[in-house]
Amino acid sequence: MLTNQIHPTPEQLSQLQTYPKNIPVVMLNILKFKAQTESGESGQEAYARYFKNAGPFVAKSGAKLVWKGRVHTSLIGNLENQPQVIFLVEYLSVDHFLAMAGNPEYQKIATDRSLALEYGGLIACQPEI
Repeated sequence: MLTNQIHPTPEQLSQLQTYPKNIPVVMLNILKFKAQTESGESGQEAYARYFKNAGPFVAKSGAKLVWKGRVHTSLIGNLENQPQVIFLVEYLSVDHFLAMAGNPEYQKIATDRSLALEYGGLIACQPEI
Protein backbone atom coordinates (compact mmCIF):
# COMPACT_ATOMS: atom_id res chain seq x y z
CA MET A 1 0.00 0.00 0.00
CA LEU A 2 1.24 3.49 -0.81
CA THR A 3 1.68 6.04 1.93
CA ASN A 4 2.26 9.75 1.63
CA GLN A 5 5.99 9.49 2.28
CA ILE A 6 7.94 11.90 0.08
CA HIS A 7 11.12 12.56 2.08
CA PRO A 8 13.48 10.04 3.69
CA THR A 9 13.59 9.56 7.42
CA PRO A 10 16.94 9.94 9.24
CA GLU A 11 17.00 6.15 9.62
CA GLN A 12 16.54 5.67 5.87
CA LEU A 13 19.38 8.11 5.10
CA SER A 14 21.59 6.28 7.58
CA GLN A 15 20.80 2.95 5.92
CA LEU A 16 21.59 4.40 2.47
CA GLN A 17 25.04 5.39 3.70
CA THR A 18 25.82 1.69 4.29
CA TYR A 19 25.58 1.06 0.55
CA PRO A 20 28.91 -0.25 -0.86
CA LYS A 21 31.29 2.53 -1.90
CA ASN A 22 32.24 3.05 -5.55
CA ILE A 23 29.48 0.80 -6.85
CA PRO A 24 26.75 2.25 -9.09
CA VAL A 25 23.34 2.62 -7.49
CA VAL A 26 20.07 2.60 -9.41
CA MET A 27 17.32 4.67 -7.87
CA LEU A 28 13.85 3.28 -8.54
CA ASN A 29 11.37 6.17 -8.45
CA ILE A 30 7.70 5.30 -7.84
CA LEU A 31 5.43 8.31 -8.16
CA LYS A 32 1.82 9.19 -7.51
CA PHE A 33 0.89 12.79 -8.21
CA LYS A 34 -1.49 15.05 -6.34
CA ALA A 35 -4.61 15.82 -8.36
CA GLN A 36 -4.10 19.48 -7.51
CA THR A 37 -1.28 21.22 -5.66
CA GLU A 38 -1.59 24.01 -3.12
CA SER A 39 -0.70 26.45 -5.92
CA GLY A 40 -3.62 25.26 -8.06
CA GLU A 41 -1.73 23.38 -10.74
CA SER A 42 -1.78 19.63 -11.21
CA GLY A 43 0.84 17.48 -9.52
CA GLN A 44 1.93 16.31 -12.97
CA GLU A 45 2.60 19.90 -14.05
CA ALA A 46 4.64 20.66 -10.93
CA TYR A 47 6.61 17.42 -11.33
CA ALA A 48 7.29 18.08 -15.01
CA ARG A 49 8.87 21.39 -13.99
CA TYR A 50 10.94 19.63 -11.30
CA PHE A 51 12.04 16.89 -13.72
CA LYS A 52 13.16 19.47 -16.30
CA ASN A 53 15.01 21.58 -13.73
CA ALA A 54 16.60 18.54 -12.06
CA GLY A 55 18.09 17.36 -15.36
CA PRO A 56 21.25 19.48 -15.21
CA PHE A 57 21.91 18.40 -11.60
CA VAL A 58 21.47 14.74 -12.53
CA ALA A 59 23.79 15.15 -15.53
CA LYS A 60 26.42 17.01 -13.50
CA SER A 61 26.43 14.16 -10.96
CA GLY A 62 27.28 11.71 -13.77
CA ALA A 63 23.92 9.97 -13.50
CA LYS A 64 21.67 8.90 -16.34
CA LEU A 65 18.02 8.11 -16.84
CA VAL A 66 17.84 4.38 -17.60
CA TRP A 67 14.11 3.94 -18.18
CA LYS A 68 10.86 5.83 -17.59
CA GLY A 69 7.26 4.80 -18.10
CA ARG A 70 3.66 5.45 -17.15
CA VAL A 71 1.86 2.80 -15.12
CA HIS A 72 -0.95 1.25 -17.16
CA THR A 73 -2.42 -1.02 -14.51
CA SER A 74 -1.39 -2.91 -11.42
CA LEU A 75 -1.82 -6.57 -12.19
CA ILE A 76 -1.18 -7.38 -8.54
CA GLY A 77 -1.74 -4.61 -6.05
CA ASN A 78 -4.18 -1.88 -5.15
CA LEU A 79 -5.70 -0.52 -8.37
CA GLU A 80 -7.25 2.43 -6.56
CA ASN A 81 -3.94 3.55 -5.09
CA GLN A 82 -1.43 2.64 -7.78
CA PRO A 83 1.52 4.80 -8.79
CA GLN A 84 1.35 6.73 -12.05
CA VAL A 85 5.00 6.90 -13.18
CA ILE A 86 8.04 4.72 -12.54
CA PHE A 87 11.59 5.42 -13.62
CA LEU A 88 15.18 4.35 -13.01
CA VAL A 89 18.18 6.65 -12.63
CA GLU A 90 21.68 5.19 -12.36
CA TYR A 91 24.25 7.11 -10.30
CA LEU A 92 27.99 6.38 -10.28
CA SER A 93 27.78 5.86 -6.51
CA VAL A 94 25.67 6.71 -3.49
CA ASP A 95 28.11 9.53 -2.77
CA HIS A 96 27.32 11.04 -6.18
CA PHE A 97 23.60 10.84 -5.41
CA LEU A 98 24.00 12.34 -1.93
CA ALA A 99 26.20 15.16 -3.25
CA MET A 100 23.52 16.06 -5.79
CA ALA A 101 20.69 15.84 -3.26
CA GLY A 102 22.64 17.95 -0.77
CA ASN A 103 23.43 20.71 -3.26
CA PRO A 104 21.67 23.90 -2.03
CA GLU A 105 20.79 24.88 -5.61
CA TYR A 106 19.22 21.47 -6.22
CA GLN A 107 17.27 21.75 -2.97
CA LYS A 108 15.68 24.96 -4.23
CA ILE A 109 14.17 23.21 -7.26
CA ALA A 110 13.34 20.05 -5.27
CA THR A 111 10.49 21.95 -3.62
CA ASP A 112 8.51 21.30 -6.81
CA ARG A 113 8.93 17.55 -6.22
CA SER A 114 7.42 17.90 -2.75
CA LEU A 115 4.66 20.12 -4.09
CA ALA A 116 3.76 17.63 -6.83
CA LEU A 117 3.67 14.28 -5.08
CA GLU A 118 1.13 12.40 -3.06
CA TYR A 119 3.68 9.58 -2.87
CA GLY A 120 7.33 9.66 -3.95
CA GLY A 121 8.93 6.29 -3.35
CA LEU A 122 12.68 6.14 -3.94
CA ILE A 123 14.37 2.74 -3.65
CA ALA A 124 18.16 2.32 -3.86
CA CYS A 125 18.99 -0.81 -5.87
CA GLN A 126 22.35 -2.50 -6.32
CA PRO A 127 22.69 -3.82 -9.87
CA GLU A 128 23.39 -7.53 -10.26
CA ILE A 129 25.02 -9.17 -13.23
